[in-house]
Amino acid sequence: MKKKQRKQQPQPAKQKEEKLSLKDQLQDDVFSKLKSMKDQLVQTEQKAKDEEAARIKEEKRLKEKNKSFEELFEESNQNWKEFK
Repeated sequence: MKKKQRKQQPQPAKQKEEKLSLKDQLQDDVFSKLKSMKDQLVQTEQKAKDEEAARIKEEKRLKEKNKSFEELFEESNQNWKEFK
C-alpha cells in the first residue's frame, strides 16, 4: 500500500518578515528601562539566595558549636564498648 503524499503549501514569506519582536515595537528608552529593571530583579533574587544560604550555614555552625557532650557522644560512630 502506498501512502498518500500530501502536498505542502508554501507559506508566504511576507508573514515571516512582518512579524516584529517586542523589542522592535518598543521605544529604545522603554526597552532599556525594562532591561535594567530585569537586571536589578535578578541581582536582588541572587542576593536573597546568597543571604539565605549564609543564614543556614551560620545556623548549622552554631548548632554544631552548642551541642552537648551527650549529643556528640550519640553521634559518634565508634564502638565505645571496646574501650571499656
